[in-house]
Amino acid sequence: MMGIWLGLIVLGYFCGRAAEAKHYRSIHAREKTWLHLPSTSLKTLLDPARPVERSELVYGNVVVSIDYFKQAVAGLRSFIGGAVKSHETLIDRARREAVLRLKESCPGAHEIVNLRLEAMSISGKMPGSVTSVEVLAYGTAIYFAK
Repeated sequence: MMGIWLGLIVLGYFCGRAAEAKHYRSIHAREKTWLHLPSTSLKTLLDPARPVERSELVYGNVVVSIDYFKQAVAGLRSFIGGAVKSHETLIDRARREAVLRLKESCPGAHEIVNLRLEAMSISGKMPGSVTSVEVLAYGTAIYFAK
């Protein structure tokens, strides 16, 4: 019986790592694609000399869930106390994915100003539920006159 549980934990560890690595590869490739679209939390334009043709509110949101192995590690960590490092990559992936989805929603924009991120933990209080985090990225897309 103990061997089955140990096998499931090892399987969860490797499957979770593979899924996370695949998501990070996707994030890195898409971030390279969107390097030409700067985004800032400032309320002013990066180039105030250029005339603005139009602006619009844009957003991107994502819900990312933690894998079972990391959830088990976080549960064990809650007995000891301290920072739960297994959740750090979850938050990092969710924030970056939300910003990428925001940028993908305005392909013709020249820059994004007043970028804000809102995060909400969706913790599973019910037995067998999985911890997730939702991140909403929103800002103003600026389109300069040509």
